Amino acid sequence: MVRFRRPHPEDVEQLLLNAKLRDELEPFFDESLQILDSGRVPIRVENEFLSAILAWERAPVLPIAQWFTPTLVPPRADQLAAEELHEVLWDMIHKLASRRIYLDFTDHLSDTELYRLIVRDILPSQEKMVDLSSHCIYYNCAEVDGDVDTWLRFYASEEERLGWMEETGQPLPPVEPPPCPRKLPDGSC
Repeated sequence: MVRFRRPHPEDVEQLLLNAKLRDELEPFFDESLQILDSGRVPIRVENEFLSAILAWERAPVLPIAQWFTPTLVPPRADQLAAEELHEVLWDMIHKLASRRIYLDFTDHLSDTELYRLIVRDILPSQEKMVDLSSHCIYYNCAEVDGDVDTWLRFYASEEERLGWMEETGQPLPPVEPPPCPRKLPDGSC
């Protein structure tokens, strides 16, 4: 006598969700879905993966400033007193973090320099506005100018510094403490 296991209602829901996600992803079918082999991962994990792909495919590409309502249009730095600039800067930093946009390696920049970098480079940056808690954007503010000296001077570990010196054969800049240490939101819980 053959005994059949009665499926758990959650298993049925996951299978139905999987079929729905695969139908919705059909127009976007490419190698990212070909690598997914049903049965090799739990259906819940597969559904999370498919949901993330669908969110990515459907996400609009917008300047980051337009991710907010109203659109972020900060005043020019030269129109603000130092105290006002500091307040507006931190307001923007927290607004960016609320959309899971985080700034790394900012401690070498003054408030004015960081403010200008955000206004000039980050807010107009065209990015996919993916609304998933697992999707974050990190901006490496030490590499904005492409100047490796900033990284080596303020942020690189001794191992990274020695590796760079061995690879390039160039002398290392002296290690310095960053002049403007900050504790920024970083996405960690």
